[in-house]
Amino acid sequence: MTGLLLKWALNCCALFLVMKLVPGIQINHLQNLLMATAVLALLNLFVRPVIVLLTLPVTLLTLGLFALVINGLIFYFAAFLVPGFHVAGFGAAFLAALLYSLFSSVLNLLFGSK
Repeated sequence: MTGLLLKWALNCCALFLVMKLVPGIQINHLQNLLMATAVLALLNLFVRPVIVLLTLPVTLLTLGLFALVINGLIFYFAAFLVPGFHVAGFGAAFLAALLYSLFSSVLNLLFGSK
C-alpha cells in the first residue's frame, strides 16, 4: 500500500513538473493535481490497452510511433475529465505526455520502492 502511495506521489511530482515546463498545461489547485494523476493512471491502466489493441495495425505501420500519439490523446482526454486541469491543444498534450512519461520513469527509478 505504501508503494502505491509513493508511486502516486512521485507521479504527482512529475505532473507538477510538466505543468511548470509546458506552456499549454494548467492545473488550478492541488486537488486537481491529485485527481489528474489518478485519472491518468486509471486511463493508462484501462483505456490505453484497448486503444493500443484497436490501433495495432497503424502502430505497426509507423514502427510504434503511433503509441506516442495515443499517449497524447490519453493526456488530452484526462484534461477533459478533470475540472481544473486544462490543456491548450493536442500539441501541448503530446509534449506533456512525453515529458510526463520521462519524468515519471526517472522519479520512480530514483525514489521508487524496490
